[in-house]
Amino acid sequence: MNTPSALLRSLGGHTPAVAARLERWHEEGAVARLWAKDHALWIPEPAPEIDNRLGWLSLPDAMRPQVPVLEAFAAEVADAGITHVVLLGMGGSSLAPEVFARTFGSRPGYPTLLVLDSTHPDAVRAVDEQADPTTTLFVVSSKSGTTIEPNSFFHHCWERVVAAASRPGKHFVAITDPGTSLAALGEERDFRRVFLAPPDVGGRFSALSHFGLIPAALIGVDLTRLLDHAAATADACRRHPGGNPGLLLGAVLGELAAAGRDKATYLVSPALAALPAWIEQLVAESTGKQGAGILPVAGEPVAGPEAYGDDRLLVYLALAGDRDDAQVAALGALEAAGHPVVRLHLNHRTELGAEMYRQEVAVAMAGSVLGIHPFNQPDVQLAKELAARAMAGEAAGEPIPAVPAADSPRLGAALHGFLASARPGDYLAVQAFLAPTPQAEGALQGLRRAVRDDRRLATTLGFGPQFLHSTGQLHKGGPNTGLFLQVVDDAAPDLPVPGTAYSFGRLIRAQADGDYRALAAKGRRVLRVDLNDDPVGGLAALEEAAGEEALIS
Repeated sequence: MNTPSALLRSLGGHTPAVAARLERWHEEGAVARLWAKDHALWIPEPAPEIDNRLGWLSLPDAMRPQVPVLEAFAAEVADAGITHVVLLGMGGSSLAPEVFARTFGSRPGYPTLLVLDSTHPDAVRAVDEQADPTTTLFVVSSKSGTTIEPNSFFHHCWERVVAAASRPGKHFVAITDPGTSLAALGEERDFRRVFLAPPDVGGRFSALSHFGLIPAALIGVDLTRLLDHAAATADACRRHPGGNPGLLLGAVLGELAAAGRDKATYLVSPALAALPAWIEQLVAESTGKQGAGILPVAGEPVAGPEAYGDDRLLVYLALAGDRDDAQVAALGALEAAGHPVVRLHLNHRTELGAEMYRQEVAVAMAGSVLGIHPFNQPDVQLAKELAARAMAGEAAGEPIPAVPAADSPRLGAALHGFLASARPGDYLAVQAFLAPTPQAEGALQGLRRAVRDDRRLATTLGFGPQFLHSTGQLHKGGPNTGLFLQVVDDAAPDLPVPGTAYSFGRLIRAQADGDYRALAAKGRRVLRVDLNDDPVGGLAALEEAAGEEALIS
């Protein structure tokens, strides 16, 4: 962990504001009030999500008795010849498992973990191709038990297993809150296990609960060490604010955002590449409301100082012995140019539990600085409702305008006009309702670089519908500083969802339509580009148009 003095030295002229915030928290007893769930730390009036959603504070100790149970279950699964675990989830139930899978990998003798959190038909088929249903365990993970994405994945996977196995229920596990329809389904279908998670933990704060620890156990992660490190950080976060790792980072995030450095840009050493996507949801969904918010910038390639505006805070997370020299040199150049930099270090991969806990406390306390309620998500529901109306054929309003990627002159003109509306402090959010393939990500990363380097805009990239459960809250509830580039395709050939009246292709298009209309209703700037039936060619055309725009602007 960094010492407070080392962290503050990298903030330049923002140091006095952060120091003053820490002193104020000390005088106001903020540490004790956090653990007492004092709503006045954030908002004037009591709120249910504060009374019943802060159970994450105690998870490092509360989950310890579960470790033998979870590890015994993981050993049982491995001994049963299971070669793959497929996590069927979305947002808070899928991001932490993805981090654990990519950071630790699978211990020898344990299955490979795949995460399915895209409703694009191609993404569903891609998982089918990797996982033999006779040797796969499907983990249906949903806090509410009613989320449409994991439920749709379940219907699809259940049909596959029924066709291949005599006891299909033994290939399924549920992770959910007590009393949900998913818990009842697990009992009815004779699932191998139904795990009930603590109901007082919100989804984006659930990494150290059953939602994160069961997938981690199934690939052989050392849960004891993970929780030990988290518990040590929890103890440190009960101290005086000046030496408190969570409050210190929270003061930095909050005060710099209030001063206009509200684009928290996360850079990580190679082994931690999956972590920023988890932080992205935590920050965006917690702080993006009431016209305020911190934009987490994840996965944006690092560049020289000339490519960044004065709205950036750089947060660097590094694992000991894991270094990208070019990245470190670029970070040094950014700091020398006057950009504030926070450096956070992990000595071992199992300190990931500690880092997750620090980030959770930091985001909660950044919300206190900004005067917002960090534990609700009031603007997420609008896009869901509009998507449901689109699914039912009840969408209101004019047809959604779209620019065909195949029409190069029209695409170039539309992109130029769209980006020309950018003002200092704005950002570009690329919203890809596409299969999240390496090819798609590569093309869209090229677009991000071109726009960032040309216009000095912070850029984000999210694949739908996943981002609807993370940055989607910030997009609608945060400041009106986003330019939203929505990219869709025909999602063909389509794939029906068994037992329902819809298909995955229809679902992802309805989710794209719902989000477009929700953004428009909030007065956001949105441009839709349609790749139609040629996603490869369309992405190439879009990337080329972004490059040409950079040359002429």
